[in-house]
Amino acid sequence: MNVSIGIRGTARELQFELDLTEEELFAQVESAQSSHSVLTLTDAKGQRALVPADALGYVLIAPDEPRRVGFALS
Repeated sequence: MNVSIGIRGTARELQFELDLTEEELFAQVESAQSSHSVLTLTDAKGQRALVPADALGYVLIAPDEPRRVGFALS
């Protein structure tokens, strides 16, 4: 699943490809926000990101789409 995270005060967003389900990601975000701690995410390549929960602007989740093969227009 592709995830974009907006951080308050910055124009750029963080983008990740995670091997989590939506429920697992929501649980991690809610846990970090309720305890005012750091959201820790590890992407599919093994890179880790630490985002302070108080700095989160938004979390946008885009489901994985199967890649199309060929030249079909539909």
